[in-house]
Amino acid sequence: MSDGWSIRQAQPRDTTGWARLRQDLWPMDEPGQQAADILDFLAGDAAGFLATNADGQVIAFAEASLRHDYVNGTEASPVGFLEGWYVDPAWRGHGIGRALVQAVEAWTREQGCSELASDALLDNRDSQAAHAACGFEETERVVYFRKRLDD
Repeated sequence: MSDGWSIRQAQPRDTTGWARLRQDLWPMDEPGQQAADILDFLAGDAAGFLATNADGQVIAFAEASLRHDYVNGTEASPVGFLEGWYVDPAWRGHGIGRALVQAVEAWTREQGCSELASDALLDNRDSQAAHAACGFEETERVVYFRKRLDD
């Protein structure tokens, strides 16, 4: 434990606290669906890591998966991918995000991968800075387009 918190690999029984933080990160998602999405996530080539405080409350999470398709900016396959990463605002600045990324890095190496990738929205400067602080390097920027074909 460090500074009143610790990191551990998530289990299916952890869905309640984890789902609450997922909803904070992805507020556009259906709130009642988060727990089911976590269970589906854990059933794949994936792992979750949680930071908990001294009371056992989930205060941060990181989700990682193995991606076997091409991942922009990488050279290997499969690649570990940091799918989601969130620290409760009250706990930011304590090294929790970095510790979660280190747990994901260790898991990714255990899966035989030599690269870990991630992404952030173009306007999410905080996420970009956090990635850089953890040693990620920006590889490219992409703008997605769509065209509706039906009214």
